[in-house]
Amino acid sequence: MRRWTAKGAFLLICLPVVWGLVSSEPVASYVSQIKGKAEPVWGSDDLYARIRQEAQKREEPPIDARVDRVWKAIPGYDGLQVDVAATYRLAKHKGWTEPKQWIYRVVPARVTLDDLGPHPIYRGNERKPMAALMINVAWGTEYLPTMLNILRKERVKATFFLDGSWLKGHPSDAKRLVEAGHEIGNHAYSHPMMSRLSRERMRSEMKKTEQLIRQTLGIQSRWFAPPAGDYNQAVVEEAARLHLKTVLWTVDTLDWRPTSTPEWMTARVKAGAANGVLVLMHPTDRTVTALPQIISVMKQNGIKLGTVSEVLSSSRVESVEPVPPF
Repeated sequence: MRRWTAKGAFLLICLPVVWGLVSSEPVASYVSQIKGKAEPVWGSDDLYARIRQEAQKREEPPIDARVDRVWKAIPGYDGLQVDVAATYRLAKHKGWTEPKQWIYRVVPARVTLDDLGPHPIYRGNERKPMAALMINVAWGTEYLPTMLNILRKERVKATFFLDGSWLKGHPSDAKRLVEAGHEIGNHAYSHPMMSRLSRERMRSEMKKTEQLIRQTLGIQSRWFAPPAGDYNQAVVEEAARLHLKTVLWTVDTLDWRPTSTPEWMTARVKAGAANGVLVLMHPTDRTVTALPQIISVMKQNGIKLGTVSEVLSSSRVESVEPVPPF
């Protein structure tokens, strides 16, 4: 029969005591906090309760990407949720009796554009206060420098969709677009009516331009803008096979028409200014004249201008205070 030592007997007596301490409510609560699995011990604090109550009012649920009957594929928009614990800790640290600064965390949308399959895209999410300038380039270069200067001065990044044959003949001009920080998209190679082509020719038009973009500019585009907005489902599917999403526009400036005056174009954009819009334009003399006013219209409506990728992502953007007209 094994004989117990004094040390062993002592441990046997102490174990229940130690276990009782560890499993006691205060200690268990503290351990749970450390593990992040329980309400904070200050859960009954009045300040904490007020923060939790207000947090529910401030919550913005995420919006999933969806296919709309009219606007086709519409991207989602990430939600926002108050980090109650972090907000409380900050208030306590500052000695505030009321929360004066709220700490948020982003709640990602569950469904994104990538989950929807091949669909055309005409606009961004209606909750996202951003818009994009889509500038299709298929001829000429004379107005590009002035356009770039205006965009630089206004601190606006745009997306230029390049016709492959134009890119082949104007590689230096295309490189200046990239150097200025603008996004590049695919606009086919020879500006054809895409829906009238065979699938093989559709792929060739997009693939040829995509290869030129990679070879000339060292980048890969994400978006395909069909010339004249002409497409069918086959075009969208063939673009998707090349890892391109087909994007059209929400507002067309119609700047290619000789009768379109800068004032008329600006009024057209003003009428359609809203969250998530994609504005189509070209590097023409009329566009250069209208561009500062078009940018001003967006700012007056509290809409931030960015690239197509930025507008069509589900990432949140801070609200912009409307800029009053001078």
